[in-house]
Amino acid sequence: MVTGARQQAPHGGSLAYPWYVVGVLMMVYVFSFIDRQILNLLVGPIRADLQISDTQMSLLLGFSFAVFYTFCGIPLGRLADSRSRRGLIAFGLVFWSGATAACGMVGKYWQLFLARVGVGIGEAALSPAAYSLITDYFPRDRRATAMSVYSMGIFLGTGIAFLLGGLVVGFALKHGPVMLPVIGEIRPWQVVFLILGCAGVLFSVVLLTVREPPRGAMHAQAPLREVLAYMRLNLRTVLCHNFGFALLALSSYSASAWLPSYFIRVHGWNAGQFGLVYGTLVAIFACSGIIFGGWLADRWLKQGRVDATLRVGYIAALGLVPLGSLFVFAADAQLAAALLVPGIFLLAMPFGVAPAGLQEIMPPNMRGQATAVYLFIVNLIGLGIGPTAVALFTDYVFGNDLAVGWSIFVVCVTAQFMAAVLLRDGLAPFRESLARRGA
Repeated sequence: MVTGARQQAPHGGSLAYPWYVVGVLMMVYVFSFIDRQILNLLVGPIRADLQISDTQMSLLLGFSFAVFYTFCGIPLGRLADSRSRRGLIAFGLVFWSGATAACGMVGKYWQLFLARVGVGIGEAALSPAAYSLITDYFPRDRRATAMSVYSMGIFLGTGIAFLLGGLVVGFALKHGPVMLPVIGEIRPWQVVFLILGCAGVLFSVVLLTVREPPRGAMHAQAPLREVLAYMRLNLRTVLCHNFGFALLALSSYSASAWLPSYFIRVHGWNAGQFGLVYGTLVAIFACSGIIFGGWLADRWLKQGRVDATLRVGYIAALGLVPLGSLFVFAADAQLAAALLVPGIFLLAMPFGVAPAGLQEIMPPNMRGQATAVYLFIVNLIGLGIGPTAVALFTDYVFGNDLAVGWSIFVVCVTAQFMAAVLLRDGLAPFRESLARRGA
């Protein structure tokens, strides 16, 4: 971190404590994404135990979580604009951790579906409140980097989920069912849910060290109709921003949901191998990508490019079209894994700058609700449609489990191209919205 005048919080003082807060929030986000993504590497054992199809599994991977995550996000976003954001995050963490633990005690498909719904409801409390906290703690020319460090939790969580999932599957192949006191005999994939749920509840105590910063100048919460009216005033900006980044999220969630099955079915890897390799690649290159995206946006902002946050997203989407799905053309597993690197890096770049850009164009008393609307669109499209779109192509277009790689290719390239078009078209409206906000 650079010292000096720029290292001042908006309300005075050093940025040391705000960076601590970002670190705590990032760890909560890590728990969020481990709990959200752990299913991706457990497709095989869960399908075998519950006797379900790819399409049914895709509903657990995306739809069950996304629908309730998105619909609960708006009322929880309203609370983030007026109530204790720290308290809201703590409540959400305990709630979704309890639902994660419940995933480890189910025996039927519908029970696991409902437990995943609970995870989605709890996680909806996190990001609107976290983005609002970070915005009030950091000056404008540091927010994209701060948001990117927080959002790095996405990829640390995803990487840990794949590494942990790989270990669980390897354990299952060697040891089979596990006997636990009180609960009785359960499968190894259920054990990991119980452990994660308990760990999340315990970590919630750390949130007691987070203080609420003074809110922005406009403290009173705006009614939802005013938020929607303001967004209509900036309609082109909001549509291009939200749907552009949502399509990038669709690409990311589609790939991460079905890449394990691609390497297992096509290249003959086991889940443990893939979890180790992919988890490591995500932890290294996705974290590098998201930090680079935030740094680049802040650098451009200091140079006077006011549309920097949206421009980073556009450049990432443009690069993904030719580079994001090269793995599907590889003849062997090692080359395919190496060709995942550019896609992992580029897909990560926009996930910190996207919320930072949204905070810039919204008044302080509307940010939580605007963030909830943004997350509603991003997760409904990204999580709700992405994994299921790939499964539908595999089951009903190609009709062959071995074609899952081409399903990923079709879905991701289409989404990335459309994202590039929307984000490019949003640059000029974004600059107009910034000027209107300043006025």
